[in-house]
Amino acid sequence: MKRPTTPTVRRMAGVGLIEVLVTLIVFSLGMLSLAALQGIAKKANFDALQRTNASLMAFDLLERMRINNQALANYVTAGDLGGGALGAVPVLTCDDINAPCTIQQIAAFDLWEWERILDGNMETRGAAATGGLVGATACINGPVLGGSGGYTVAIAWRGVTQLTNPLANPCGSGLGRYGANDELRRVIVIQTFIGA
Repeated sequence: MKRPTTPTVRRMAGVGLIEVLVTLIVFSLGMLSLAALQGIAKKANFDALQRTNASLMAFDLLERMRINNQALANYVTAGDLGGGALGAVPVLTCDDINAPCTIQQIAAFDLWEWERILDGNMETRGAAATGGLVGATACINGPVLGGSGGYTVAIAWRGVTQLTNPLANPCGSGLGRYGANDELRRVIVIQTFIGA
């Protein structure tokens, strides 16, 4: 016996399949959005890690300067640091208690060791540096002759995403490490007073 076909039964044929297809499309769009969000979160996490490391490094150098406050002029006149600018190991590494270093030798060793930290040479895999900041440059400012006063440590590094507004601090700008117009340059600036 044949069932009678009514207009209602004919219209409902295939509705379940369309609902499944719409559900699959919505689910697929949601999964693609989650994947894109994961990529954005990874970039933000990397930038946050770089900023945290730069902050710790800046405070480390300022504390070294505070401890060796009689040689502050040696730190200020060191110039821009990063990329191995200070070269090889200083003659004296100031680790022999029987042969103490002068305050200038301590400053030279502090700057050399701190630059190695900045460049990531304290963590290596084989012969390659694996720590540090990406394309780091550091600038130290303060009274040229040393002595009590305000001191600033600025650290620039290469970020992951472009910035639209230029950063006010000039540390690292124009070096070509941070894009054609320094659009990838990130800078952290730490200021403090050090008494001599």
